[in-house]
Amino acid sequence: MAPQIHSDQGYKSRCKLFVDTPLIQFIERELLPESGLSTEQFYESLTTLVQEFGKDNRVLLKKRLAFKEQIDQWHLTNREQGIPFDSGVFEQYLRDIDYIVDTPEQVTVVTDNVDPEIASIAGPQLVVPVRNARFALNAANARWGSLYDALYGTDAIPGQASGKGYDARRGEQVIRYARDLLDELFPLHQGSHHEARQYQVMDNGLAVRLQCGELTTLADQEKFCGFQGAADKPSTILLKNNDLHIEIQIDPEHTIGRTDSAYVKDVVLESAVTAIQDFEDSVAAVDAEDKAEVYRNMLGLYKGDLSSEFQKGGKTLVRTLAKDREYRSLSGETFRLPGRSTLLIRNVGHLMTTPAVLDEHCCEIPEGILDALVTAVIARYDLRKTETDPVRNSRSGSVYIVKPKMQGPEEVAFCRNLFCRVEQLTGLPENALKIGIMDEEHRTTLNLKACIAEARERVIFINTGFLDRTGSEMHVNMEAGPMVPKTEMKHQQWIKSYEDWNVDTGLQCGLAGHAQIGKGMWAMPDDMADMLQAKVGHPQAGANCAWVPSPTAATLHAVHYHRVNVGDVQTSLAERQTRFTDLLEVPVMDKSVQLGAETVQRELENNAQGILGYVVRWIDQGVGCSKVPDINNVNLMEDRATLRISSQHIANWLHFGVCSEAQVREVFRRMAAIVDQQNEATENYTPMCADLDNSTAYKAALSLVFEGLVQPSGYTEPLLHKYRYRLKHQREPGSFSEDCSQTDATPVREVVAETLLFPCSE
Repeated sequence: MAPQIHSDQGYKSRCKLFVDTPLIQFIERELLPESGLSTEQFYESLTTLVQEFGKDNRVLLKKRLAFKEQIDQWHLTNREQGIPFDSGVFEQYLRDIDYIVDTPEQVTVVTDNVDPEIASIAGPQLVVPVRNARFALNAANARWGSLYDALYGTDAIPGQASGKGYDARRGEQVIRYARDLLDELFPLHQGSHHEARQYQVMDNGLAVRLQCGELTTLADQEKFCGFQGAADKPSTILLKNNDLHIEIQIDPEHTIGRTDSAYVKDVVLESAVTAIQDFEDSVAAVDAEDKAEVYRNMLGLYKGDLSSEFQKGGKTLVRTLAKDREYRSLSGETFRLPGRSTLLIRNVGHLMTTPAVLDEHCCEIPEGILDALVTAVIARYDLRKTETDPVRNSRSGSVYIVKPKMQGPEEVAFCRNLFCRVEQLTGLPENALKIGIMDEEHRTTLNLKACIAEARERVIFINTGFLDRTGSEMHVNMEAGPMVPKTEMKHQQWIKSYEDWNVDTGLQCGLAGHAQIGKGMWAMPDDMADMLQAKVGHPQAGANCAWVPSPTAATLHAVHYHRVNVGDVQTSLAERQTRFTDLLEVPVMDKSVQLGAETVQRELENNAQGILGYVVRWIDQGVGCSKVPDINNVNLMEDRATLRISSQHIANWLHFGVCSEAQVREVFRRMAAIVDQQNEATENYTPMCADLDNSTAYKAALSLVFEGLVQPSGYTEPLLHKYRYRLKHQREPGSFSEDCSQTDATPVREVVAETLLFPCSE
């Protein structure tokens, strides 16, 4: 007999599951009615997936713990015996315990039906929390961005606009930069775009009348693609370079256009070619209500009817999805280009369980299983669209799912098998559900080729993520010794080797032309000048996409892909091979190095302030990703990956006595006051220092550090979810009724690693 769920908790029986009311309402009233699946089919499918994959999910998590214990013991033994670390010896040990598996000699991906935005076009990639409808729409619409706006309102070029109205002097700076860029990318046979008096379309392509009266043309007419308006007075000129488009927009009536010698009002760049709509790292979704909101927005994006109403400048505005853009070619034929980024969906990893759905034993089900099924049903709305539909994501019939925090090839194989079963249950074509492998875990890096091999028919994405990968590095090798300060981490051998290894492996496996090889986030959204200087390194490293924090950043980063032909770079790197043992160099401090008290204190303050600044918004307001001012009041994009680094770093220094518990607690108390001060203008902010002893956010922040050694893989979401759920519901997740208490319903995500008890009997 199934356990009884108390009715006041909102759970209702569905098939062999218990589903919380907010999720039921979304599934049955919004998701299913036009999906082609019945309510019975959906819940039977979910029950089947939980029964077939739930146990394997738990076994994989147990294996993570077993590996961690073995590696801890190896480091402990070597330390006790005074044996110096040797990366070659470490590699052999990891092979002996099957942490590193035998790598196939030849792996070639055969993924098909991949849209060109992922398979072949190199460009910026946005990552956005889909729970925020306005942000989700902004990201989807960031396919095209105004270069004028991106330059005018940021520090990308020196100076800043003055006054409330249009600053003509600033405008001149912007126009000059844009004309310089046009001259660089689309040079004329003679003269310069600075001298343009008129743009017109002639039989042989684009012609430009110069201020001297002479008529010239593009040096390379192959780069002219089409236009809008009349040929002799076009309103838009469409150009193309390195597979990315640029529009020259012309309007003599426009505020900017009427002051321009050629009536150019803007230069618009094809920018965020792809965007990840995130269910995971940047989202705070801890219960059925939150999950329903996440799924609802994703459904709206795929159906094409998502909208967001907001106030700006005293006016009520409504944001919706942009339509495709239509042009005429030289021959007079009409053609369209996508008006939106091609969307990928980041599902939750294997670790987390969700109280939104309980199984027949009243235990939380794996959240990734729920995500996979709901994502597939949502995708049915997009995959049945035709070429004439004004809002369509994939023209190739694919669903792009980024799967985070997978550790090693077995876990990738589990994901592949889960997706295969989901396709069967939902009627999707075989291999429609594609897999993005995030190379952010220690075991995945060392087995990357084997991971790709397991998903060779589905893989469309691999990427490096310095933040999560650093957190993983520290947690896996926690017993190796005290880690170097965070400021030194980027200069360690392992991180450079890791970045190169990812690109080398991807190219060896034939990802070029099939999938994205990506790089990580630019974390300072207000520092666009620095980004323009630094982030060109990503396409130069052979990555055909890299993460940006905003549509504005996407437009500016797109300039890098015009200047760097990533295909040529990848060809030049085809024979490079990073040395494997360099990946195993652990970033511990040299024993001869003694950090000064001031250095230790500064590191603790920086870490603690960042932890508190992020956690207080996550716990109190449910904000999963935001601009958080650091200790120097520089805004940084923070999510759980940055939190993982900071909390694991302090936990490591505590473990090795670099700092004391009393010192850490004192720093956290002082930093709480600073964070409160930085958030004085934040709407609905609850100051921690008003009652530190009872501040849920403050307690959560401390737990991340003092329980950091025993958190599964050093992840932060188990504790974040626990405290956020407690704040919302005034009870612990998993505490659903007395009837459940005898079935060991404690969620996986709540239990520390050394005493892990899984929620269902096997």
